[in-house]
Amino acid sequence: MNKLVREPLAILGGPKAVARDEPDLFGWPIVTQEDEQAVMEVLRAGKMSGWDVSRKFEAEYAAWQGTKYAIGLPNGTMALEAAMWACGLGRGDELICPSITYWASALQALRLGATVVFADIDASTLCVDPKDIERHISPRTKAIMAVHYCGHPCDMDAILAIARRHKLKVIEDVSHAHGALYKGRLVGTFGDVSAMSMMGGKSFAIGEGGMLCTDSREIYERTIAFCQYERHGQDLTLPDLKALAGLPLGGMKGRLNQTCAAMGRVQLKHYPQRMKAIQDGMNRFWDLLEGTPGLRPHRPAKDSASTMGGWYNPLGHYISEELGGLPVGRFIEAVNAEGGRSGRASNPPLHLHPVLNEADIYGDGKPTRIAFSDRDVRQPAGSLPVSEGLAERCYGIPWFKHDRAESIERYAAAFKKVALQAERLVSRAS
Repeated sequence: MNKLVREPLAILGGPKAVARDEPDLFGWPIVTQEDEQAVMEVLRAGKMSGWDVSRKFEAEYAAWQGTKYAIGLPNGTMALEAAMWACGLGRGDELICPSITYWASALQALRLGATVVFADIDASTLCVDPKDIERHISPRTKAIMAVHYCGHPCDMDAILAIARRHKLKVIEDVSHAHGALYKGRLVGTFGDVSAMSMMGGKSFAIGEGGMLCTDSREIYERTIAFCQYERHGQDLTLPDLKALAGLPLGGMKGRLNQTCAAMGRVQLKHYPQRMKAIQDGMNRFWDLLEGTPGLRPHRPAKDSASTMGGWYNPLGHYISEELGGLPVGRFIEAVNAEGGRSGRASNPPLHLHPVLNEADIYGDGKPTRIAFSDRDVRQPAGSLPVSEGLAERCYGIPWFKHDRAESIERYAAAFKKVALQAERLVSRAS
């Protein structure tokens, strides 16, 4: 502690807290000969566009996730769109979604002729705030999108209670939270359906791909009917869908490339142990920073039986007033000068983007977001204050893939050093 206060900040000419960066501490995904062999077997057999490997991957993923059904898709965006359609979202309907999320949690609703109404986020979890959902529900509301943002589980008890009360579907976006637990149970198993990205940057990465999971036979078959026409003969049993078999109702092909499925099977085998290493390393980092002024962890309480899964896009809460009013941007700059690996962490609020307010995407003569609605659902600046202020209240932290105590201590020291000497940066600026 004394050393961190005594040594000048690196941004002011002092020595770095992290003298040597360790890129191998952050490399992801972990690809071994086992992955390479599995992919090469598909390539050599010419089965890239088949189904046999993908079906095995789906069965294994469903067993791990704890759902009756899992369907592999080319990416998470299509998985989420299929989930929306399978839940009945269509022309004139409304989807409630947090404003702080990646656009693929919401934008596909416009392709279905529906619209999005954004809810504010909880200041602690950064997930959709259940207390803000009900004021946005209208007779047109069809579903709630519960995004487990940056790995933090949503308050599923409260969300499900609201959904039951208003007879709404719940879609879980698990793209940030593969393997995360909510009160001891895997996220993605609470709502009517869950969907997730498995692209190369995610905590569960298979190259490029998506997955949809559900216990509902109807949602499963509607997903098959929507975008997996080559499986209609095998998987469709519901009379209204079977009568339309042969062509995809969504007008698109949703087949997962089997090279990605092959890699997914290998990654899934090792994911629990690799995820544990991530969790151990990330929790170690935050434990080292406990009590540091201005810095708070973005993670569930230790006694909650909830976890962060693979801890995708990790971030921390920033309390500027505890650091003399030091702006978060200057804090990040100083941490990076120490070698600490920080950065801007959150997505910008979707409800303020011109695409959601001005764009006439399909030539309807009015903004697409309100083209099929009987009300103007656009939300101006100031309508979702927690979402709009988030960028000044959070920062990125290193995403450790291994639990190396001495290395993690150095990175934690970079953050602590800046926080403990924040007044020197404030005085310099004044």
